[in-house]
Amino acid sequence: MSKARSYYESANLSHIPELMKLAPDAAASYFSFERQIYQQSHQLPVKTKELIAIVVAHVTGCPYCIDVHVKKYKELGGTMEEIMEALLVAAVTRSGAILSHGVNALLAYHDAPGKPDCFC
Repeated sequence: MSKARSYYESANLSHIPELMKLAPDAAASYFSFERQIYQQSHQLPVKTKELIAIVVAHVTGCPYCIDVHVKKYKELGGTMEEIMEALLVAAVTRSGAILSHGVNALLAYHDAPGKPDCFC
């Protein structure tokens, strides 16, 4: 039986230059922005930036970004314990946002009956 091909193989990242050729100005702008944030802006240490990137990668669900940023973070001396704590901070913050947005459900429930005033 053959191994099923995964959409998320790290080797797939080698195709980024091909994508860049399809929109070179936009790609150049993106990479310039990335360099500015990671290399030229010094308000946060790079290690902290990588930890933030790991959490955002988990929130957005990007396995490529998770892989790349975890490896960079580890190279900078980051620990798995720090990563886990940061992920838990994101999880509890997201949970808190869901709870606080529950107020909107409560208000909608208690609002006068009728057709919702929205496009959805």
